[in-house]
Amino acid sequence: MSSFSDEAAGMAVTIHLHLNGVPVSAQVDARQHLGDFLRESQGLKGTHIGCEHGVCGACTVQMDGQAVRSCLTLAAQADAADVRTIEGLSADPVVHALQDSFVRCHAMQCGFCTPGMVLTAAELLKTCALPSREQVREYLSGNYCRCTGYESIVNAVMDAAQTLAGEA
Repeated sequence: MSSFSDEAAGMAVTIHLHLNGVPVSAQVDARQHLGDFLRESQGLKGTHIGCEHGVCGACTVQMDGQAVRSCLTLAAQADAADVRTIEGLSADPVVHALQDSFVRCHAMQCGFCTPGMVLTAAELLKTCALPSREQVREYLSGNYCRCTGYESIVNAVMDAAQTLAGEA
């Protein structure tokens, strides 16, 4: 008796999605994670794979406008979806403001967590234009940074929020 995972191993499925605004069709292994598809098949190295358990947030991408962990999402689940990575969101005004603020506030050291932090913070700023420091900390609590101690990251998100609100 075989299990579903044994039957799915090696089974290819065709997916059609919009990736950073471009239509993409691809054959993927039924069990391939979205993060691996983005990095290996599409060459989008901004999506970092860290823990592979959905804990660190480094692999965060947007799928249909929502931040998702690409290590927990199968590529097949992205069929018919609009997927945006850090590479495809630099023109987004919120993401752009966050990227500028991360540089200005020295909110990164090694940079491994930065794409996931930026995409998660962008989701926050799109729902809450002027969050409190506590709200920023809470929203980013699922993203790990082993370098900065988070203070500069929170400062960067607050700075971006003020810039976007025209208060800077």
